[in-house]
Amino acid sequence: MATARLNTQRVVIVGAGPAGIRCAETLVAAGFKPILIDENRRDGGQIYRRQPEGFTRDYATLYGTEAAKANDLHQSFDRLRGQIDYRADTLVWNLTPGQLCCVSQGKHSTVDYDALILCTGATDRLMPIEGWQLAGTYSLGGAQIALKSQAVSIGHRVVFMGSGPLLYLVASQYVKAGAKVAAVLDTSPLSKRIGALPKLMARPGLLFTGMKLLAQLYRAKIPVHLGISPLQVLGDAANGVSGVRVRTARGETLTVACDAVALGYHLRPETQLADLAGCRMRFDEASSQWWLAVDEDGRTSVSGVYAAGDGSKIRGADAAEHAGRLVAMALLEDLQQPVNAGLRDEQRHALAVMDQFRLGLAQAFPWPAAQAKALPDTAIVCRCEMISAGELRAVVRDKGACEVNRAKAFSRVGMGRCQGRYCSQAGAEVIAAAAGVCVEQVGRQRGQAPVKPLSMLTEEVSP
Repeated sequence: MATARLNTQRVVIVGAGPAGIRCAETLVAAGFKPILIDENRRDGGQIYRRQPEGFTRDYATLYGTEAAKANDLHQSFDRLRGQIDYRADTLVWNLTPGQLCCVSQGKHSTVDYDALILCTGATDRLMPIEGWQLAGTYSLGGAQIALKSQAVSIGHRVVFMGSGPLLYLVASQYVKAGAKVAAVLDTSPLSKRIGALPKLMARPGLLFTGMKLLAQLYRAKIPVHLGISPLQVLGDAANGVSGVRVRTARGETLTVACDAVALGYHLRPETQLADLAGCRMRFDEASSQWWLAVDEDGRTSVSGVYAAGDGSKIRGADAAEHAGRLVAMALLEDLQQPVNAGLRDEQRHALAVMDQFRLGLAQAFPWPAAQAKALPDTAIVCRCEMISAGELRAVVRDKGACEVNRAKAFSRVGMGRCQGRYCSQAGAEVIAAAAGVCVEQVGRQRGQAPVKPLSMLTEEVSP
């Protein structure tokens, strides 16, 4: 009887990255056949994104230091494929209690669920710079997707600018692929990394991997500048990017010629679906952004809704695998099914270590909030709607719009195609600086459906 009741539970996992795959694997072992909905055409998520069918690059070339982990995850998914209901190329664009609204190749469908596990991953966290709206400016994740999925570089001479481990990972992947990297420009000074070493030593192997990536760049004679302050992306609307201008740690102005720029400051979680489900959010002081509030095993504030991986807490791919197993066990426990207590404790301990490392990364590569205050009024904050920093400051000054959703209503910042993914956090910093309040007080932009732009096919009706 217990097995029959277990198998009739309709469990839906959103996201087929490291968290989603390990979650599905754990549930299959317990007798489930979960539905796994994936926005991508193939499994792996962003970090372990599979190359398209017919591409023949080997794992070492495609994933570098992460090749073994990527291969292991892909093989795990291939073994699971026949035991799950995998729905690729499917976007979950809205939800109501017990039901998801999906679209695949323009066709709409609904999926009912008894339990929902959100493994939605993360996207780039960006800070505007004057001129970043020019053609040739990409996010780090966008640059990585171009390399993995299309086997192309985003430009002939590429500058990587921002801060965090992804900056060095993508730059080294471009070097390995034979692309021309003009420079790596990091806003974090060396002193921040030295101060963070005690926390970073929680994972010495990963720390050593990061040092190797930096060493590879130096061996390739790539100019690496630490502690820079971004000033401007150079170029014009007709020709796109022609270079970048920054202030070095010594106070000197440095101009680097390039035809493409990749920007990024760590990651931000994809919380839109959790927001629509009514899940509680919390402000994380270390990273200075809003995250999904979950307990240590992945339960949200809404009964029957769970979350794991970078969609709830940014800790990286390794942590996402542990969190995926742990959230599956939380669901089993809530259904009064047996769980392996030893395995659960093992996952919890691993995540505690990784959380210490996360705090080290936040200290070593801080979010550059001061850049928002320093943006000139002419700098574009919202690229979709072309809203400038001056316009955003004006609604604070003239309309008293010191809360992000109110400022959005007056200025249209965050109303474009990206739904605020790439401007809402930086916009909140601009508002906070203009209003003289902390960014937590400014709040967060609420999620709305559809969570991403979508197209739907309609059938013609005869008159």
